[in-house]
Amino acid sequence: MNFVFKISPNIVLGTYATARLGQNVREWGSRFMLILDPVLKDFDVADKIQKSLNDRKIDFFVFDNLLSGLDTEICDQALKLARESHVHGIICAGGTRSANIARAVSALYNEPHDIYDFVDGAVPTTASLPLIVIPTTMRDAFLFTDRTPLVDARSRQVKLLKVQSGQCKLAIFDPNLSVSLTENQVASMSLQTLCIAIEAYISQKANFFSDTILEKAVELLAGGMTGGKAGNSATPAEVLLAQGGCMTSLGAAVSSLGPASLLSLTINGRFDINRSLTTSILLPYFIEEASKYRTEKLAKVAQIMQISTTGTASDAAVTALVDFMRNRLAMANLPARLKDLGISIEDLALAADDCATLELMHGLPRSMTTEDLFDLIKQAY
Repeated sequence: MNFVFKISPNIVLGTYATARLGQNVREWGSRFMLILDPVLKDFDVADKIQKSLNDRKIDFFVFDNLLSGLDTEICDQALKLARESHVHGIICAGGTRSANIARAVSALYNEPHDIYDFVDGAVPTTASLPLIVIPTTMRDAFLFTDRTPLVDARSRQVKLLKVQSGQCKLAIFDPNLSVSLTENQVASMSLQTLCIAIEAYISQKANFFSDTILEKAVELLAGGMTGGKAGNSATPAEVLLAQGGCMTSLGAAVSSLGPASLLSLTINGRFDINRSLTTSILLPYFIEEASKYRTEKLAKVAQIMQISTTGTASDAAVTALVDFMRNRLAMANLPARLKDLGISIEDLALAADDCATLELMHGLPRSMTTEDLFDLIKQAY
């Protein structure tokens, strides 16, 4: 099989990188919709982003009505506003939900059909609007892919909307933007990002290129989670996590997600439960399940994270990796079981059914049925 890798966006990663946003976006126009995570309004992050645009005389308007409904309803609102304003591009700042909606608006801006046609499987045939993304968390698995997840308001099911290749023109990773996160949020999002990296690393779609990227991602994330100790680095933890998040997004784009990440998507869609928490809870159980057929690669993860050494037996290394994940949950005082999230096992069965319909199921580390997914949920419940 030939290896083909194409990536279009410019990537800027560094402290205070957001300060040059206004200068960077001029290449794609002078009038933009800024989709802003409402959480950022409580900090000076939103002000800094808007100041950079104002200083460079970039015309923009803010859309931050992200809590008014489910994703497809919000996308419909945002699309109408963007079209009425004749914007040249979309700028997005915030977490994964704001990024998902921004990708959808960018993809469908020039389309004459209803949003639900595309949610139901239609493929955009027009050009997308230029998209500039400023992640304020490190866990966006869809940043560089041609899909974006949306919650369908008609059913609360997660659907993967097809987007045009190369719509993301610029991704800015600024470690300073993580100031809006609490310690618990950083802990759960770090585990979620690490889960994405591990899933993509042991996926059936993994290749030499994704392995190289994801091994570095794991090293950076481990260093950020342990305050630099895992990588013996003097680099601040927030910088390591931003770097690890960027590398994880790149690696996931040329590999695929696994069951913990996909289940967290569908659980969030159905019941609006935090994806980072559900992924963090599922992660050690996923590793235990995957150790039956991906032992050597998981042992390599433990070695990269300095949880085990070169001479450690593979089974012992995987056990140490699982223990590390559970210890991180305990240290951050995060829930360790799905039942702690206040959801019934019957409801979770619906999420497993939803998950089994996603096309990304073809990239799992092994073929899994709905029953396999539900077994994983039961173990974590």
